Amino acid sequence: MINIPELLNVATLYGQEGQPPPSGGSGIMGLLFPLLLLFALFYFLLILPQQRQEKKRKAMLAALKKGDRIVTTGGIIGTIIKIDENVVTLKVSQNTNIKIEKGAVRGVLSPQEESTG
Repeated sequence: MINIPELLNVATLYGQEGQPPPSGGSGIMGLLFPLLLLFALFYFLLILPQQRQEKKRKAMLAALKKGDRIVTTGGIIGTIIKIDENVVTLKVSQNTNIKIEKGAVRGVLSPQEESTG
């Protein structure tokens, strides 16, 4: 039979000393370690590769020069005839020149890519 006054006795709930039973956690480090591990995982799998890719893209855009054959993000292929600070003028056919933003350049075509296109 259950003795209700004994269940309500604080001394029996907390032990003889009146202290709460020890918890299984290891404090704040037990909580922070998984979060730090998750952040490190995201950094090495997502953030760092994106930064490297952006660095390569900026270097490619800085290295553009007159006469380079490029492809834009819209798929237009042309030859650079003039480069301003943010605008690139492309020759896409005999008498057709277009202006695009420098950021719209997807890549520079190599000689092998030009011959297959």
